[in-house]
Amino acid sequence: MKSKTLRSRRGDRSRDKFHDECGVVAIYGHPEAANLAYLGLYALQHRGQESAGICSSDGRAIHCHKSMGHVADIFTPEVLGRLPGDHAIGHTRYSTAGDTVLLNAQPFSVSCNKGRIAVAHNGNITNAAELRRELEREGSIFQASSDTEVILHLVARSRERTLSGALREALMQLEGAFSLVFLAEDRILVARDPHGFRPLAFGQMELPDGRRAYVFASETCAFDLITAVYLGDVEPGEMVIAGPEGITRERYAPVRPRAQCVFEHVYFSRPDSVVFGRPVEQSRENLGRLLAREAPVEADVVVPVPDSGVAAAIGYAAESKIPFRQALIRNHYVGRTFIEPSQAIRDFGVKLKLNPVRHLLEGKRVILVDDSIVRGTTSRKIVRMVRGAGAREVHLRISCPPTISPCFYGVDTPCVAELIAASNGVEQIRRFVEADSLAYLSLGALREAVADRGDYCYACYTGNYPTELVNIEELMASKDRRG
Repeated sequence: MKSKTLRSRRGDRSRDKFHDECGVVAIYGHPEAANLAYLGLYALQHRGQESAGICSSDGRAIHCHKSMGHVADIFTPEVLGRLPGDHAIGHTRYSTAGDTVLLNAQPFSVSCNKGRIAVAHNGNITNAAELRRELEREGSIFQASSDTEVILHLVARSRERTLSGALREALMQLEGAFSLVFLAEDRILVARDPHGFRPLAFGQMELPDGRRAYVFASETCAFDLITAVYLGDVEPGEMVIAGPEGITRERYAPVRPRAQCVFEHVYFSRPDSVVFGRPVEQSRENLGRLLAREAPVEADVVVPVPDSGVAAAIGYAAESKIPFRQALIRNHYVGRTFIEPSQAIRDFGVKLKLNPVRHLLEGKRVILVDDSIVRGTTSRKIVRMVRGAGAREVHLRISCPPTISPCFYGVDTPCVAELIAASNGVEQIRRFVEADSLAYLSLGALREAVADRGDYCYACYTGNYPTELVNIEELMASKDRRG
């Protein structure tokens, strides 16, 4: 596969932090499948807060419910009662492709010559626009703007007689990143792209009558909540079918170089998850330890930017022998909208989410640990907040390399023009964020922290993409529209 280095300088108005596209879950063979899917999505809420949906099957029909908002608000006992059956798939969404509207909420469901089917997807199909235009020329009608709907059309239009055959044919036409969960009336089908960009874990549950239920999810923290046993991962380029005949595993694509998203370990995944077969907390503490070795500084306290900087800060403090202090307290109940006072309060948005513990910071030399700097504006506000609480010095330490390129594999990063490290050196960024010193983790140390054997994608730090990107300008334009 060819690599491409992005040179575009388009701008957009995307969010201040990275976000993964979504979380997926699938349950096969459990009498409370919809309830378990709900609990799995509840554990995966951090992967998407815009919409959520569940489709279940009782062997005769597929029942669906999806809405905008958070999982716990959408799926009341009454709603879950309308989702019967032993099989279910679920999805929680943070849009990286398509508008933020109910039409784009997943799972998508359709009736076709393969019966009633539903699909949910984590990732980003880089050739979705080309496939969509081709399908439209052949008469397909699209209701949503999400790339996931393209997958459903490819399956529905396939001349293969079986659903597994149709899905296999569809998967071979896709480029980019995808972890898919499909629901039919009597089975679950799941698949990962040949490079394995996005995670998809595989587990099982023992039922009281001795039968086994099979579960799939973006992260293993979903298994912990429902007491499922983690068996491993769906392999890159693999399709797994759970049906009346049991479990069938098959490779649908040739072996390709792995390109697992390293940012799952830097930021996305919950620290209590095992992702790509590796504990996330272990990786993040390693990030902090290696950062302390590479960028030591005399200080009195190590303070994380919660919540994403906590594990790395623990590692930094342990390695440096400098005390760890939770001196920034996060408000976990900040909603999507709030009333801002008419009299402008400086840095109101950051103050709404974070508040300093003054007596832990006053007169101290502070090492502030965070997972990344995107535009730099939020980092500057946090540095100002810590200094305003009385810190004598503020040294910012970032537990990954500078982010210089956008992602097209399911991560909502800004375009190049919005990434401060794409056009500024470390000293320029230090001056912008108003820190006394600034240091990033090196790429080599990041590889060491996740015990990489050539399995990870680092495109956001290098600009070298592991696949042939289809129509870069169109992909960039789609990021503009999402702003």
